Amino acid sequence: MMRVRLFVAVCCSLLMLLPSAGAQPPAPAPAPASPVGTTIDAGGSRFIRPYRAPDIGPINLANTNRLDALLRAGKLYLSIQDVIALALENNLDIELQRYGPRIARADFKRASAGSALRGVSTGISTASSPGATMNGMNVNAFTSAGPATLNLDPVVVTSYNRNHQTTPQTSSFVTGTNSLVTTTGATNVSLQKSYLTGTTTSLGWDTTQSLSNSYRNDFNPARSGGISLNVQQHLLQGFGVALNNRFIRIAKNNLRLSDLTFQQQVIITVAAVESLYWDLVSFNENVKVSQQALALAEKLYNDNKKQVEIGTLAPIEIVRAEAEVAARQQDLTVAETQLLFQETIIKNALSRTGVASPSVSEARIIPTDRMNVPEKDAMPPMQELVTKAVESRPDVAQTRIVMANAQISLRGSKNVLLPSLDFTGSLRNNGLAGDVNQVPTPGLTYDQRVAAVNPYFLGGMGRMMEQIMRHNFPNYSFGFQLNIPLRNRTAQADVVRDQLVVRQAQIQEQQQINQVRVDVVNGMVGVQQARARYQSAVKGRVLQEQTLDAEQKKYALGASTVFLVIQAQRDLATARYTEVAAQAAYSKARVQLDLATGQTLPASNIVIDEAQKGRVSTPPSALPAGSSN
Repeated sequence: MMRVRLFVAVCCSLLMLLPSAGAQPPAPAPAPASPVGTTIDAGGSRFIRPYRAPDIGPINLANTNRLDALLRAGKLYLSIQDVIALALENNLDIELQRYGPRIARADFKRASAGSALRGVSTGISTASSPGATMNGMNVNAFTSAGPATLNLDPVVVTSYNRNHQTTPQTSSFVTGTNSLVTTTGATNVSLQKSYLTGTTTSLGWDTTQSLSNSYRNDFNPARSGGISLNVQQHLLQGFGVALNNRFIRIAKNNLRLSDLTFQQQVIITVAAVESLYWDLVSFNENVKVSQQALALAEKLYNDNKKQVEIGTLAPIEIVRAEAEVAARQQDLTVAETQLLFQETIIKNALSRTGVASPSVSEARIIPTDRMNVPEKDAMPPMQELVTKAVESRPDVAQTRIVMANAQISLRGSKNVLLPSLDFTGSLRNNGLAGDVNQVPTPGLTYDQRVAAVNPYFLGGMGRMMEQIMRHNFPNYSFGFQLNIPLRNRTAQADVVRDQLVVRQAQIQEQQQINQVRVDVVNGMVGVQQARARYQSAVKGRVLQEQTLDAEQKKYALGASTVFLVIQAQRDLATARYTEVAAQAAYSKARVQLDLATGQTLPASNIVIDEAQKGRVSTPPSALPAGSSN
């Protein structure tokens, strides 16, 4: 019964030190759904789980069903919205970046336990995003000067030692024997915890049981022990919640930083695949233009062949027309292979396995959207676009978070300038209990020895714990320790360095804002130039169509030559190529303007939560009539 009381008393004493729920560091926001293909093992009891490695599932390289839904009879029908949705679901650059917020949450958990940060990466992958650019910060590693971090997780330390010693004695006066044999068993249990205030506490319980062959001891075997509370409080260096939670605040900022990095990756990738799509549409149009040019060349060749047969045209004109047919066939082959190469690039960007799947690699992409240049661009004033870009672009927000982290780190560096002044205090309650020594004592009988000892100490573990709980034998101590560095050069250098880092971050923020203005201006100019080129290309194409028609009529009347007709056909083909290129340039210029102003997500109807989960709620676009198997 006494042992049960002892166990309950120790447990109650240790639990007194455990912090209440309100004293714990703030918990992170609920984690969003894990990326597709990853799971976290939540099994096991709450007591075992901290000592088991979380199970992070393998990567998922399976494409979503959307890709199969858009495949019909060996053709992949894609609208611009389908391309965006497939990129959000299957693009590996985006999938890679989904792990960033999870790494940041793990870092936050580490900071909440009082450990230093390992840092988060803000690098953007452009493996499937050629030509898409957006400035950003890279904060892969994190270092911070300042007082050492405190372990905010409670730690239980236990030990047990069994010791047997046989020690020869030069004198028997103290021990009563020249060969002292002692057997001891020592048990220690302590609970250690630090707090954000700069306080470190340790609550411990220890007991020692000893047995010896010395008749000088009143109690043998004897049990001694005590419960102790030790407190250390930083008063200057390392003092205060605002200082000691700096890593937690930086980790919170990094959670937002990681989310912005993911958002930036989505923007970059979406802008890239949109540009790739409009290039694909233009390459399809180029194939049509090449086919038209080839048809005109073949018609001229056939007409010339008939005229040579009836003797109204020199045979050399057949050779000239045949050479033109060969040239146009070459142009068609180049256009078709360029289109095939572009399809491969898009498939690689929209599939997790690239073109490894035969059904994907062999499918020809049929774009269902066409390039459209509106009659007029509704362009807000430039200053309004700049303001919107500064508010919306994730790279600008990233720069500001990095600057905030640098300022938090600077506070830690400044604190190290202070001397180290610590208060230490301890409280210990002791106890002793045992049995009357039964080793024969010269000149005393056992009954005389029993009568000579204080009966208050007779007993077992329960008697010792009663003494401890009643504070019969208390020890008190307190003190201060002051440490003053005379030159303090390391702290001075760290403060200077961190102040310079803050200044650099402020300059980088201004650079970022300046670059935003440049990007917006470039985007607006790009749209205006693309529109002007398109309008010029349309007029040029109309002129060349009329020129060819006139030249063909003159040739039919004998007032022109085959060379002039061929030249007019070439000029028309060139004009059509130019018009297609101008349409594509305009479509991509609009994409770049949205990118520069930070409007890619709303312009493309993207919900960032869906992008994070890798599941887009918008169904695949309806397939064109006649596309079913």
